[in-house]
Amino acid sequence: MKKDLSLITMSIAALVLTMPFCRAQIIPHPQSIEYGSDLFEIKSGIEIIADLGLHHEAAYLAEFLEKGFGEKSNISKIGNGIILSMEEGLYELYGKEGYQLIINDQSLSIMAATSTGVFYGIQSLKQLFPTDFECGYADKFVAISSVEIIDKPRFSWRAFMLDESRHFMGIEQVKKMLDQMAALKMNTFHWHLTDDQGWRIEIKKYPKLTSKGSVRNDTQVERNSEKRFGKPHEGFYTQVEIKEIITYAKDRHITIVPEIEMPGHAMAAIAAYPWLGSLGTTTQVPETFGKMPDSFNVADAKVVSFLLDVLDEVIALFPGQTIHIGGDEVNYQPWENDETVKEFMAKQNLNSPVDLQIYFTNQVSNYLESAGKRMMGWNEIMGDDIHEEREASDQAVEQKLAASSIVHFWKGDLSLIQKAVMDGYQVVNSNHWDTYLDYTYERLPISKSYAFNPIPEGLEEKYHSKILGTGTQIWTEYTPTIETLERQVFPRLIAYAEVGWTFLENKDFERFQKNLSKYKERLQANQIQFHEEMDQ
Repeated sequence: MKKDLSLITMSIAALVLTMPFCRAQIIPHPQSIEYGSDLFEIKSGIEIIADLGLHHEAAYLAEFLEKGFGEKSNISKIGNGIILSMEEGLYELYGKEGYQLIINDQSLSIMAATSTGVFYGIQSLKQLFPTDFECGYADKFVAISSVEIIDKPRFSWRAFMLDESRHFMGIEQVKKMLDQMAALKMNTFHWHLTDDQGWRIEIKKYPKLTSKGSVRNDTQVERNSEKRFGKPHEGFYTQVEIKEIITYAKDRHITIVPEIEMPGHAMAAIAAYPWLGSLGTTTQVPETFGKMPDSFNVADAKVVSFLLDVLDEVIALFPGQTIHIGGDEVNYQPWENDETVKEFMAKQNLNSPVDLQIYFTNQVSNYLESAGKRMMGWNEIMGDDIHEEREASDQAVEQKLAASSIVHFWKGDLSLIQKAVMDGYQVVNSNHWDTYLDYTYERLPISKSYAFNPIPEGLEEKYHSKILGTGTQIWTEYTPTIETLERQVFPRLIAYAEVGWTFLENKDFERFQKNLSKYKERLQANQIQFHEEMDQ
């Protein structure tokens, strides 16, 4: 019997219309994206074909598919399915983190020069699936529009900072944030582990840092308020837990940069070991926030030895190249009032407390460099008066910051960035007006987050390569719960992901707003709290 071709055509069309069909836009927006008219059907149990060296990436994709379809995908070296491949020759085109994702009616392939690039290609692929796919999917296939994506990041440093000194969040929340960072192609987790209000990292040589320094008796509820929560706050990470988090981050191509504050923001450590301080009166971890009165006495050789001992354990734990030492908001008054500190400064020909800080900072920088690491610090480490606290007669600073240091700009006139790069320093730009997630949405709306350009206006192009990238920070003084933390971070973190990844000519806030409304569905599916209102 002769078949009716029109009926067959209609049946095929009806089948296509009932297939789960995904043609989502990608956040952060790729360098190039072109859609075709064909469909590729991803079926439950589809095989993953992966080159040697891509086992972790293939397993990561397989886990994603299993969450949705409820069936494992086999990983093979040859065959048909989703193809993951590396080709060294692509490095010139895509660098370390770029990739190409090509989908047509016959095949789906992700190719890059490195496993990192393949991993980021997988993140883009995941956004082509339904937003609730990982929650368990009713159908056994997903139809994805044919597409060709060519992509690479604008900046090599795309960071999110979590302050756990002020409020300890715990291992599961850290992993949750790392998952969100990976989905957004952010590659640096800046982990603020010590400050005045709590010491959160186990140091085996000095157990009181956590037995006493991680516990405060109470916590200030609001800025400039006498109101307290009425209960202790405590918590720290053992070195075993830290290794677990480091491995979790590494599997998601995220480097962890630990921050161990010195010489200021030190009172939790001083409360544990009072001989570390300059005042001699600090015995309790502060329960209030702001600039604290005590600092490490870095004119004392025993104190410096203590800090280098701490760094030895930090160096042994964290495989990344960079260690952040803070260096911000140091209270110089105790040094100025201490005769032994003044004698030390005279002996070392140091004319001011600022010079003493730079002298100490360079000791630390040189020590880290000898261990194969690089020191990073907030931009006070250069000696500039960013808080406008000094008398005109105190402005001259004679010490010069070690050349290998990374300057983390957070405050001051933007001309200080130009000064830093002209002096040869690499800079991460986290200007607080543009990147601090503890600010309200009225003060820092998402439109301002998205508009931030880490390269300051007017900076000569020959210095652009000195700007490594950007970071966004959540300081947790007044975000005591996971819910309040997430609502401050999201959805602004998504905007910063595009700031760090997407080239200026490809940014479009109107498009971003449309895509963000869909991305919020992913946040909901992953039980991420977020701020509901979005400015226009």
